[in-house]
Amino acid sequence: MTEVKFCRDSRVIQTHRIFPFDLNPFGFLFGGKLMTLIDDAASISVSRHCRRGAVTASLDQLNFLKPLHSNHSVCIETYISGVHRKSMEVFVKVIGENLVTGERYLAATSFMTFVAIASHMNEEKIFVLPQVLPETEEEMNVCAGYEERRKHRLIEREAHKKLSEGLSVDLPWG
Repeated sequence: MTEVKFCRDSRVIQTHRIFPFDLNPFGFLFGGKLMTLIDDAASISVSRHCRRGAVTASLDQLNFLKPLHSNHSVCIETYISGVHRKSMEVFVKVIGENLVTGERYLAATSFMTFVAIASHMNEEKIFVLPQVLPETEEEMNVCAGYEERRKHRLIEREAHKKLSEGLSVDLPWG
């Protein structure tokens, strides 16, 4: 019998204040900083879901919807939105908040894929990941598209493999 966990079992919510040293030259949160926060939160969702070692396999279209400003907060919410044999999809929602007015806004969304591996955390090579069960309307909406997104990722993965076969690893300066 396959184990099942709810989306809420893997939910992670991290909130951070945006300081001036977090900004890009245009005065908004540096995209690389946001990606670091997202990967951190998503990795915790994965650990909560499967209690195994896992690695980031892909980040799908990080969609920056609104810029995050200095002295606003950035809230990263993640949870497992789909599971295959050894891979898990994590849904990422980024919410900004103007800490002076209290206005909240959807700043970014993304899906990430992690792959569970044998590691120092769990050495067994044969394992079954728990399936995921959505409960809320938002979770059902997000999880409903998992299979289609997975098919699209596999097609893109093959295209990237073909592209990489023709790429050089030699540096142009020697």
